[in-house]
Amino acid sequence: MSKVKLFLSLETIFRIIIGGIFIWSGLLKIINPLEFARNILNYRLFSEELAFLGAIILPWLEFLIGLCLITGFFRQGASILAVGLFGGFIGLVIITLVRGIDTNCGCFGPLSHRVGLTLLLNDALLFGASLYLFLVYRRNKSSSESR
Repeated sequence: MSKVKLFLSLETIFRIIIGGIFIWSGLLKIINPLEFARNILNYRLFSEELAFLGAIILPWLEFLIGLCLITGFFRQGASILAVGLFGGFIGLVIITLVRGIDTNCGCFGPLSHRVGLTLLLNDALLFGASLYLFLVYRRNKSSSESR
């Protein structure tokens, strides 16, 4: 398999995986924003106002990022937003683990699991895949502008 085909297939795989995860998690939270706000409050890091605002905005942002990644619209912007979100999720998980708070992540609405090392590893892998996509799109944009 040539490097170009491997490169394109990794991009496609990462776009579908990350996009699908964001669409799925966003929709599960959109369905029940109050439950998601409670999950945010369980981290004991945000005020009620921020939790409720986040419960309204974050699911729609995730859904739109996922949609953009899968369809290919605004790929570079969607990929950098994904990097930022996964970076934020990693920071939140680390803070929660260090503080010894035992809570559900809230990642997938009623299908969420506990905050722990497995979640941290999953988020780190998705962060890396998102960063890969961003770098691919940035490089493609740079090479097309230099022509």
